Amino acid sequence: MMADDPFENMLAQMDRAEEYADVDHDVFERLKHPERTLKVTLPVELESGEVEVFEGFRCQFDGARGPFKGGVRYHPTVSQREVEALAGWMTWKAALVDLPYGGAKGGVICEPKDLTDRDLERLTRRYTEGIRRMIGPDIDVPAPDMNTNPQTMAWMMDTYSMYEGYTVPKVVTGKPLEIGGTPGRVEATGRGVSLITQKLFEYLERDLTDASIAIQGFGNVGSNAARLLDEAGARIVATSDVTGAAYDSDGLDVAALGAHVEAGGMIEEYVEGDVRAAGPDGAPEDAAELVSNAELLSLDVDVLIPAAVEGVITADNVDDVRASAIVEAANGPTTVAADEILTGRDVPVVPDILANAGGIIVSYLEWVQNSQEFSWPLETVNVELERRIGSAFDETIERYDEGEVPDLRTAAYTLALERTASAHEYRGLFP
Repeated sequence: MMADDPFENMLAQMDRAEEYADVDHDVFERLKHPERTLKVTLPVELESGEVEVFEGFRCQFDGARGPFKGGVRYHPTVSQREVEALAGWMTWKAALVDLPYGGAKGGVICEPKDLTDRDLERLTRRYTEGIRRMIGPDIDVPAPDMNTNPQTMAWMMDTYSMYEGYTVPKVVTGKPLEIGGTPGRVEATGRGVSLITQKLFEYLERDLTDASIAIQGFGNVGSNAARLLDEAGARIVATSDVTGAAYDSDGLDVAALGAHVEAGGMIEEYVEGDVRAAGPDGAPEDAAELVSNAELLSLDVDVLIPAAVEGVITADNVDDVRASAIVEAANGPTTVAADEILTGRDVPVVPDILANAGGIIVSYLEWVQNSQEFSWPLETVNVELERRIGSAFDETIERYDEGEVPDLRTAAYTLALERTASAHEYRGLFP
């Protein structure tokens, strides 16, 4: 297995769980294959006047449990294999948290930082037209992912609606509030990561107050998880972006760092520039130093939260990982080879399909509200998120505590695979 192939990594995770899951082998083999993947070519006239041809994908992995659901990412490393792996993980995630969805994922190969807002709008509309025949409010419902946001979803919704001839809010989730979005969706994944981390500490009978946490990635998910865990009393000692990681063993000023990044700043500027609030002695109150992303992964902390891209904890660096526990906010951040070593060291790893499920849960709540043409207050959304993700955690722990499965990931996979396989068995094989 190639460590840098996310699809092979996902299949290996499934294979590890097969012997513990009550799933017929023939059905299990069906679960390893995406139903369909579309590749689209996207010529876009940029604001500069140049025409650039982009490539995009949409994979629908398994629709036995309901309409397909999954995000759209814009990134230079997007590939068909990555999109298919992410669609598979979405399938298991939806099943684990017991939502009536199948899994999908989309992506466009591009560098968003090199594109203007007008370029991104044209690219989004062209991509939406390209996958339009695959998506729909009862077929496949896209959402934001890496480098996409509520504005992206607004463009997608508008493009789809123009072809339909009427407004179709529930064709996407993660929309702005003004056009059918739900409060709490933007921070939902990060909130779920925070809730799961707190549940893990309760299960381990440890106190989260003053626990040291390192978060690789300070995007939407990482920053919201950092803010909420900081509010819960934990010490966020490190976090990072592409320029490097800010590290302070006494704890970062998460609010100040968040404000800096929200204003468009980078972490390297925060650490090295004069952008931090000064204390009484004139020195910055946040005495952060700049370290590399590799150093962040090896910090001696209570919890490591990888919240960036897949495949960052591998057989090559797992021996350097000193965290007491790992909570996977990113999709597929740990390879199977590294997983086996961490299991052997009794390092609990809360898997991505559980830890980052807050996004799909609140996307589901948005979709339900759009279907009912009704809206709920933020408090209702957050209570329902906590109930659903907490229930999935408890079920995963219950399966793990039965003593047969070797780790939390395998416990989560057995539940997800059994639920998806059960749907296939009830529906049968057509024709």
